Amino acid sequence: MGLGFVPLGLAFGALVVQSGLDWWWAGLSAAVAFGGSFEFLLIGLVVAAAPLASVAVAAFMVNVRHVFYALSFPLHRVRGRLGKAYSTFALCDEAYALASTERARSWPGPRVLWMQCYLHVYWTGSALTGALLGSLIPESVTGLDFALTALFTVLALDALRDLRGDLPTPLLAAVSALVARMLFPEQMLLVAFALFTAVLLARHLLLTTGRPDRA
Repeated sequence: MGLGFVPLGLAFGALVVQSGLDWWWAGLSAAVAFGGSFEFLLIGLVVAAAPLASVAVAAFMVNVRHVFYALSFPLHRVRGRLGKAYSTFALCDEAYALASTERARSWPGPRVLWMQCYLHVYWTGSALTGALLGSLIPESVTGLDFALTALFTVLALDALRDLRGDLPTPLLAAVSALVARMLFPEQMLLVAFALFTAVLLARHLLLTTGRPDRA
């Protein structure tokens, strides 16, 4: 996953320079914001000199999905206030995808924390490198902003493989996305996550209450 951050970070850093921003914007954003999808959006907001309120609303709408991640992320294994604070800050899509797998259920707190730290370092270093080398990439090169979508596609495929035949879950996710797209297109991400979470909780309650008690 860390190596997967390299081309993504290089693309982000190059996109920062090609957008007319100084190279250090890439490192600052990667180190402080650390929100891959929002950072790509932030480039356009900074270039357009968007009001701070608009930036804050955009950041909330894009990253509100992390609230749902917290429901199953193993933050309770991380010890210490400082460790928990950093783990909360560094909770990205890729860290959640790794920590929520079946193999990660036995990971101790330090391993979870170091995994997030390494991803942070990979992302920041790759973004800086891409920004410094961005001037070498011709302006005619397009598709750099698609790198994030490509990585999410790979994560989705890995998650489907990990389900081991649990077909209803991806179907529920697809239906939730379609319903949110048709009814609330401007808030699709938030509504889709909320609807998918509600459906999963309802299914869990139905399965739990339907099981006979064992002595």
